[in-house]
Amino acid sequence: MCLAVPGRVLDVAGDEPILRVGRVDFGGIVKQINLAFVPEAQVGDYVLVHVGFAITVIDEAEAERVFRHLEEIGELVVEEDGAA
Repeated sequence: MCLAVPGRVLDVAGDEPILRVGRVDFGGIVKQINLAFVPEAQVGDYVLVHVGFAITVIDEAEAERVFRHLEEIGELVVEEDGAA
């Protein structure tokens, strides 16, 4: 299964759209992400990231919903493993 994960843009570098990158925070893990597909993304925005590329800008409420679903999935995995 492929999954896009939300993260918050910390900074943006690059003047040309195809070379635009940003540091994106995924709940404490910061990665450099290609922002070519989301030229409108600015510092503080939330983006959905798949395989190193931001694919869309989302609002904070949507990002929080995705974080909650991911936490629920994590809890289900623990329960299925018998650890809970």
